[in-house]
Amino acid sequence: MSLLPLDRRAQETPDEPALADDLAVLSWSGLADQVARAAARLLEFAPGPDDRVAVLGDNANPTLVAHLAGLRAGVGTVATSRNLTSGELVDQIIDAGVTAIITGPAGAGAALDAARELGLPLVMHGTAAIGHAFDWDLWLAAASAGRTAPTDRPARPPLVYTSGTTGRARGTEVRWVSGPVADSSAYLAAMSARPGFPPGPHLVCGPLQHNAPLTSLRHLAAGQPVVVLGRYDAETFLSRVQRWRVSSTVMVPTHFQRLLALPEEVRGRYDVSSLRQVSHTGSACPPDVKRAMIEWFGPVLTESYGASEAGTVARISSIEWLAHPGSVGRVRAPFEVLVTDDDGRRLPPGERGLLAFRAPDDQGVRYHADPDKTRSAYLSPGVFTLGDIGYVDADGYIFITDRAADVVVSGGVNLYPAESEAVLRGHPAVAEVAVIGVPDPDFGESLRALVVVAGEEPAADELDRFCRERLASHKCPKSYEVVPELLRNAMGKLDKRAMRRPYWSSERTIAG
Repeated sequence: MSLLPLDRRAQETPDEPALADDLAVLSWSGLADQVARAAARLLEFAPGPDDRVAVLGDNANPTLVAHLAGLRAGVGTVATSRNLTSGELVDQIIDAGVTAIITGPAGAGAALDAARELGLPLVMHGTAAIGHAFDWDLWLAAASAGRTAPTDRPARPPLVYTSGTTGRARGTEVRWVSGPVADSSAYLAAMSARPGFPPGPHLVCGPLQHNAPLTSLRHLAAGQPVVVLGRYDAETFLSRVQRWRVSSTVMVPTHFQRLLALPEEVRGRYDVSSLRQVSHTGSACPPDVKRAMIEWFGPVLTESYGASEAGTVARISSIEWLAHPGSVGRVRAPFEVLVTDDDGRRLPPGERGLLAFRAPDDQGVRYHADPDKTRSAYLSPGVFTLGDIGYVDADGYIFITDRAADVVVSGGVNLYPAESEAVLRGHPAVAEVAVIGVPDPDFGESLRALVVVAGEEPAADELDRFCRERLASHKCPKSYEVVPELLRNAMGKLDKRAMRRPYWSSERTIAG
């Protein structure tokens, strides 16, 4: 069997930089050695075919090494948020069948609590190992240098957690390879053959718990260097692009807005001419922001529309977008786009309705260990929806105008209001609550809780503290408002669109 690109780089250019974060640079030979050692050690933690290892999403080299090692060893990894409370982390660990945890400093507290509660081994990097945890460097060193993981175990792509369009967050495997593959080695080879980005250094600037930043693994596996930004800062981003001559990155509109907020003289200090592809996803980009970025970076922006559970279903280049402003592009093979009315009838071009997509069986929406949620995403056999309202023009370009699903997209992250609503209902001073998306100048949208009180009115900081003690902070409302009642439709159901309308300046009640 021919060498994988990563291994070939380790032999042919062993000392060239392969993976860099804020603290260290790994050469190709160093990366190959760490991946091989980590793969062998992961098999000790996850010997069974259904065992998985949680990797909390710190933006650091070990996060990508651990995921790449899992792909090599046929050990499923779970891209877990570093912001979860210990209770939320325990729930995901149990749901995913996790048998060990790897974490950096950001998620260390919750990871340590979860590992103690469930009796799981824990590996910590970037911070002193505490309790019963293993130190990452010592854990790797304990593997024999020449020891290799088997290559014939079944492929186990990483699992990411998403709220999807309904219900609590559930796991779904990444969609980096289509069709069946023989084993983990074949999966890595197929993944390496379609990295998705042009050759040259790729810059990671989003949290490595999300699907889009994790696509950097495909680039790394293809033998192309990756640079990881520990925490997004607009000027630091520009300095990394210039220093490493970055050719590609994945961003969300909030990143663009922070770049454009820099003073002109700061922006002018940095050379961004190396950029050949800036993919953006996660949420709608305001047209004026997108035009400004194209004027600055050139026509290198590529917008992707889709979801973790389905992959990219539509895409549009800068040139196409300038000709069709506001569109998210044309549907990509093997998907077919449909627009339906409330009765499920297909609508003609230009008419607004529920956006749906027909896909082959192996390309449709699937959730881990949750057939009911999987079924709920489908309108009919083979036809699923991501919960958006819109239309398709005569040229086949898709436009999104609203959401049918109760999801708020804030800074490119899907937030499900039902999670914070369920927590806030437990507060003794809350009679009723509805959480909606309202405009946010930085994140596009943010969560706002509309509260009907029971008795004495609680302070906003009290409600916020109550929520944050039980949920990851990014899932909690950013603002609270006491209202006399919650708006309902004729059937008595909460009318979230009517509640959102006063906060938005047009009929469109979502960002973008």
